[in-house]
Amino acid sequence: MMMDYTQTLEYLFSQLPMFSRIGAAAYKKDLTNTIALCAYLGNPQDKIKTLHIAGTNGKGSTSHMLAAIFQQAGYKTGLYTSPHLKDFRERIKINGEMIPEEKVISFTHSIREKIKELSPSFFEITVAMAFDHFAQEEVDIAIIETGLGGRLDSTNIITPLLSIITNIGLDHQNMLGNRLEDIAGEKAGIIKHKIPVIIGELLPETARVFTQKSEEMEAPLYAATEIIKILDHDLQDEFLHITVEDLYTKEPILYQLDLNGYYQVKNFRSVLLACYLLKDQFPLLTVPQIQLAIKKVKNLTGLLGRFDIWQKNPLVIIDVAHNSDGLKTFLESVAKIHSDQVQYQSGKLHIVLGMVKDKEIDAALEQLPQKATYYFTAANIPRALSKESLQQQAKQHSLQGTLHSDVNTALDAALSVAGEWDTVLVCGSIFLIGELHQKL
Repeated sequence: MMMDYTQTLEYLFSQLPMFSRIGAAAYKKDLTNTIALCAYLGNPQDKIKTLHIAGTNGKGSTSHMLAAIFQQAGYKTGLYTSPHLKDFRERIKINGEMIPEEKVISFTHSIREKIKELSPSFFEITVAMAFDHFAQEEVDIAIIETGLGGRLDSTNIITPLLSIITNIGLDHQNMLGNRLEDIAGEKAGIIKHKIPVIIGELLPETARVFTQKSEEMEAPLYAATEIIKILDHDLQDEFLHITVEDLYTKEPILYQLDLNGYYQVKNFRSVLLACYLLKDQFPLLTVPQIQLAIKKVKNLTGLLGRFDIWQKNPLVIIDVAHNSDGLKTFLESVAKIHSDQVQYQSGKLHIVLGMVKDKEIDAALEQLPQKATYYFTAANIPRALSKESLQQQAKQHSLQGTLHSDVNTALDAALSVAGEWDTVLVCGSIFLIGELHQKL
């Protein structure tokens, strides 16, 4: 008997190990199931052109920017990302449109026997579903974001036209390793034989890992920071203005990005370099099309939770930053707004915070300012760190605040006391942002 959409989601969420809910227990440390599932489906991943994006932070923004650019240029563009904020179907899109509910139902029904045989994870099923959908719809290009790591990630059965590794930071150490070099080694696992790879940010600890792997795989390596020259960047009218020296003409070109956190400058370098490298294969990737696309990334792709400015007076900013590097760069962007707009310098800072318990909590809390009022809460998932535990750990870093039952209650509490020139931030967990009611 065919399930309806609600029953199908309940089946996927409840029957299959789901990393976003339970954490490491759902992580499969090999590609066997994904290979078997895709073979059963006729290897759809081999029927489409792909780009592969990995990295500790920024891979979601990078993937969405690239998808917007290809879509704006007229190419039928698939986009696979994870996790979702509100709707499961956010993970699988073509030209910004989520996979139809009927496709989710029919795909899941068609592989029920294979699910019984293999006992795959939730992520392995969704990756296979994405590849199958993109192949059936005959996309011109599919942007594929890794879920976790790279080497053993379920997406790593593709042979892309280009690989991008945005950056390396400390995250998921329980699965990827405790040193930057170890984590870089896992991310470098997406580097394929003779397939070009862009490294968004080369650190002293990771440069050798990437150069060795690229040499071993005979893969041309491009360091975005060394090739793409940023002449200027600032925030104007809620657009991030980035002036870049054109790679060919050496003339300055202005791009206006609606993903307005200053940290997006690093991601945009990789995006622009990818467009240069792919221009011969996709001649419609022109500067005017790129300029048009990045001004409306959110509109074209539906991306949410990246330095979203919800309102002013008080200033409310929402961001999915959830690890030490992500929180650091998020707060640097907030500080830049304050330095640019004198009024906010006199205001108080309120931070609505919730985290998951398999993160390096202390390293993340070290990035947060002591001169702020905190509103501790938790997302409604088993992985969430309890608000009481978060409050106790925060006290050890001299971060003081109150407890709230959910993110919406916490935000309401912050807004009830915030003055006109105060700033309210909501961050710490992708799943926390997903539970916000307003605008989502």
